[in-house]
Amino acid sequence: MTDISAVLDRADQNLQDSIDRLFSLVRIQSISTDPAYKAECRKAAEWLVVELKGIGFDASVRDTAGHPMVVAHHDGASPDAPHVLFYGHYDVQPVDPIELWEDSPFEPKIKEISPGRKVLTGRGTADDKGQLMTFVEACRAYKEINGSLPIRVTILFEGEEESGSPSLKPFLDANAAELKAEYALVCDTGMWDGDTPAIAAALRGLVGEEIVVKAADRDLHSGLFGGAAANPIHILTDILAGLHDETGRVTLEGFYEGVEETPTNIKEGWEALGRNSESFLGGVGLSIPSGEKGRSVLELTWARPTAEINGITGGYTGEGFKTVIAAQASAKISFRLVGDQNPAKIREAFRAYVRSKIPADCTVEFHEHGASPAIQLSYDSPELTKAKGALSEEWKNPAVIIGMGGSIPIVGDFQKQLGMDSLLVGFGLVDDRIHSPNEKYDLKSYHKGIRSWARIMTALATK
Repeated sequence: MTDISAVLDRADQNLQDSIDRLFSLVRIQSISTDPAYKAECRKAAEWLVVELKGIGFDASVRDTAGHPMVVAHHDGASPDAPHVLFYGHYDVQPVDPIELWEDSPFEPKIKEISPGRKVLTGRGTADDKGQLMTFVEACRAYKEINGSLPIRVTILFEGEEESGSPSLKPFLDANAAELKAEYALVCDTGMWDGDTPAIAAALRGLVGEEIVVKAADRDLHSGLFGGAAANPIHILTDILAGLHDETGRVTLEGFYEGVEETPTNIKEGWEALGRNSESFLGGVGLSIPSGEKGRSVLELTWARPTAEINGITGGYTGEGFKTVIAAQASAKISFRLVGDQNPAKIREAFRAYVRSKIPADCTVEFHEHGASPAIQLSYDSPELTKAKGALSEEWKNPAVIIGMGGSIPIVGDFQKQLGMDSLLVGFGLVDDRIHSPNEKYDLKSYHKGIRSWARIMTALATK
C-alpha cells in the first residue's frame, strides 16, 4: 500500500525548494497575446520540460502554429492503474497597467498581507503557474518516496489559454490517440473559501448572438415621421422585453428542453454554504435577485439557464439632443446554458422568435458570437467521490461540490474531442487578483494544493 504519510512529509520538506522552482517559472515573461514575448513563451515550455524530465516524465515541447504545447507521460505503479490527463497553462495575461503594481510583476516575492497570512506575488502565481506546479510538485514528492506514481499520468500544458487557445483544437485533433485518458484533471479553478476546497461539477454553456434591426433607409426627423414610420429601437426593445415572462423564465420555444432540476441533496449542500441574495449581491450594490422566482442565488448562477442583454446601440447617443428616428438599432444577447440544452437549437429558437416580431417592411440581420454546450458531471461519479474525500482529509472543512456560472472551453473540448469528462479542482481564491495588477497566490493554497494532489492521486488509484 502506498505510504501517503511519507509522501506528504516529503512535500512539506520540499516546500521551500518548490517555491523556488515556482518563482523561476514566474520570472519567465510568457505573455501569449503579445508577439514580443514569443521567445519567453517557448522558454517557459522548455523550462517545464526540463523539470518534468527531472522527475521521470517522458516530456517534450510540441510546436504548433502559435506557442508550443508541453506533453509528458509517466507510467503508474501498475500497467492497469487509472490513466488521467492533467491540464494547465503556462502563459499569462499582460501586466498593464504596470504603474498599479506594488512590485515588479515578474519578480515574485513572499509577502505577509495580514497576521499569519503569507502570499506568493507575481503575474501567473495563481493563473495558472502556481496551480499547475502544485501537481508537478505532488508528483515529485511521490517519486522521491516511492519511485513511481500511483496512477498513469499524461500532462498537457498549453501556451495560449490567455489568448483564446487558437492552436488547441487542431492539436487535440492531431494528437487525440496520444492524449486520450480515462478522464482529465483541470486545475484552473478555485476554492469556496480559504479553508474549504471545492470541486466544480457543472459549467454553463454559452450562445452569443448579435441582432441588427433595420427600418427606413436613413435616419428620419422624428417630427416629420414620428407616429408613422417604424422605429427600430421600439421594435428592438419589444423583442428584448419579451425574452422573459413575469416569473423570470425565458420565453423562447423549447428553451428548457434538456434542463433538469438539481438534486435536492446538492441544493441543500449549497444552502448550507450560507450565501444568500444579500451577501452575494451586496458587494455590487444590489440586494434583490433577478431571474427565475423562487430559486436561490447559487442555483440561479450555477444551475439555471439565462438570457442576458449585454449591449444596445441605436439612434443618437452623443452630447445634447437630436430628434431622430434611427435607421437601425442593434443588441448583443448571450444565453448561458445548462444540462443538455442544445446551442444550435437555442440559437434557431431565438432567431425564429426575433423574426416573428419584425414588421414586413423592416429587416433583421444576425451575427453569431460563439456557441458551446454546458458541462454537467455526475454528482455521484466514483472519481468525484474519491477526490472529494481526499480533499476533505487535507483541509479544515469538507470539500463542497459547486457549479460555475461561466465556461471553461477546454473542458468542453476534452469532452467533445477526446470523449473525456473532467475533474475540476483548483486552489485559487476570489481575492487572488487574476488578470489584474498585484496578482497573488496564498502560500497555504500552494502548500496544501501540493498535498491535496498527492491525496487525490492516491484516492484515484484505489479500486
